[in-house]
Amino acid sequence: MNEQRFARVAGLGRYLPSRVVTNDDLAQIVDTSDEWIRSRTGIGARRFAVEGESTSSMAAAAGREALCAAGIEPGAVDLVLVATSTPDYPLFPPTSCLVQETLGLTNAGAFDLSAACSGFVYGLITASQFIQTGAYQRILGIGADTMSRYLDFTDRGTCVLFGDGAGAALMMATDEPGGLESFILGADGSGGPHLIVPVGGSRRPASADTVGAGGTCITMNGREVYRFSTTVPADALQRAAVCANTTVGELDLVVAHQANVRILQTVAKNLGVPESLSYTNVEHYGNTSAATVPLALYDARADGRLKAGDRIGFMGFGGGLTWATAIWGWHGTVGD
Repeated sequence: MNEQRFARVAGLGRYLPSRVVTNDDLAQIVDTSDEWIRSRTGIGARRFAVEGESTSSMAAAAGREALCAAGIEPGAVDLVLVATSTPDYPLFPPTSCLVQETLGLTNAGAFDLSAACSGFVYGLITASQFIQTGAYQRILGIGADTMSRYLDFTDRGTCVLFGDGAGAALMMATDEPGGLESFILGADGSGGPHLIVPVGGSRRPASADTVGAGGTCITMNGREVYRFSTTVPADALQRAAVCANTTVGELDLVVAHQANVRILQTVAKNLGVPESLSYTNVEHYGNTSAATVPLALYDARADGRLKAGDRIGFMGFGGGLTWATAIWGWHGTVGD
């Protein structure tokens, strides 16, 4: 009989651009203020990529730290998976292939995963399947986005929300029970127009006219996105908890997509759990899309909010509309 295999997060990594953009900085170019932004989102600052930086460069930097933290040589990685909505190139090569080359992952397959802000949780679940089935031993999962390149700085409803960054997790096989216990994946394509970059794909290719009209910038129906974000993902997390024979209130920590503080507060209220159950760092980084969950996981570990044996609830939600939740038994990273 084959022994049961589990997926362990053995090392974490992150990358944040050096350029810090405060609310006061944005108030110089758009009709807003620090008080307006903080009261509605809880965001105080965010990072913007500087010239020469891209999604792949940030992803590679985060991945390099995760490899080092786990003590894994690049040649031992079987697969690299990059969750992103802002690839370096619109068609190909995949961003994951650029990361594979940069890090010297010579024996690894590579692919990108596009599920907007849910992407990293989708990727975590996908990677776990490869490990649990015995197909692969070591997988580098990364969430990375360069959202600042798609912002309309005349639209204060969106440009104040987003930032850039990358987070990574090196996952490896273990015979110690833990890792992925249950998950719920979901989507509602009818809500796609609520959060969209309308120009640049095969439906509406970029042209001088469409780019000039701002078509390659993020547009959002804030009311509908808020309604979705505060209800559907929370229900999915509850269902994932039931599948793992627990409740959300019995979890040790929830690591959720960092869209804004008001959403996380409302989710906690709807779930009947204290706000402190959900780790929050959106004040410092803004919404970095697929990078928010791994960045929050990284900071939660650094702040001592995670210990071996904890049960974590992951909750991603975003454009598509998509959502992904999971219950995870935390083994502890290498060196914990």
